[in-house]
Amino acid sequence: MSIYSERDLGEFVLPLALKFGEHEISNRRMKLLEAVHQTGSISGAAKAIGMTYKAAWDAIDAINNRAAKPVVVSQHGGAGGGGAVLSEYGEELIAAFGKLEAMQQELTKLFERHQIEHLTHDLRSVLMKTSARNTFSGTIKSLTKGAVNSEVVLGLQGDDEITAIITNASVENMELAVGKPAFAMIKASFIIVSPERMSSSARNQLCGVVERVTDGSVNAEVVIKLAGGNLVTAIITEGSTQSLGLKAGDKACAIIKASHVIIGVDN
Repeated sequence: MSIYSERDLGEFVLPLALKFGEHEISNRRMKLLEAVHQTGSISGAAKAIGMTYKAAWDAIDAINNRAAKPVVVSQHGGAGGGGAVLSEYGEELIAAFGKLEAMQQELTKLFERHQIEHLTHDLRSVLMKTSARNTFSGTIKSLTKGAVNSEVVLGLQGDDEITAIITNASVENMELAVGKPAFAMIKASFIIVSPERMSSSARNQLCGVVERVTDGSVNAEVVIKLAGGNLVTAIITEGSTQSLGLKAGDKACAIIKASHVIIGVDN
């Protein structure tokens, strides 16, 4: 599952993770273990997967601390910061992880063979992990290319829609087209809340009813339910909450700049 934006936020993946009790070893850290096995050093492994040397060491320490047995054994004195090898237990872990990844891929293919791609898409959207509080699934309604950027309009539940401005390169990388399923993601802190539509350069004004307001010491979380059923979460200051006098049941609009909307698609 790839995510693109004009800020080059990188790629998100549907992850497989390993758990030791309550502690989870992420897919990225498992890839680090595989890289250690291939390169024979922490520094080489870090470089191979695009991780800093310190972050790699911290990750290895965390893995060794959480596992029942040592997973990585360091060998001091080697070139490039010393060597490192996987223990027999570590080799067994990455072998098992590789088999599980293959099984996961086969499961996805099985869904597709049974012609229920729409369910696969929904499962991926539910399982996708991102720091953005607002993630909406929809279908591209229109796509207008400019000299540098493109305007993408995504149809959401009901008649709601959201507009994003992304680079033409991102459009090409994701192979965007009208009718293609996609995701829209917006950070809660990027959203302005208004009791009604307002004159603004922001392309998106999503209006509905306040579902709930959760007060904090500095900021408040405001959740607006749109007519189509989607929930939009905004983080605003406590001062703004008090001046607006927002409470559950009130009408409100979420004001969002098109440049603050990230578009993502399934691979």
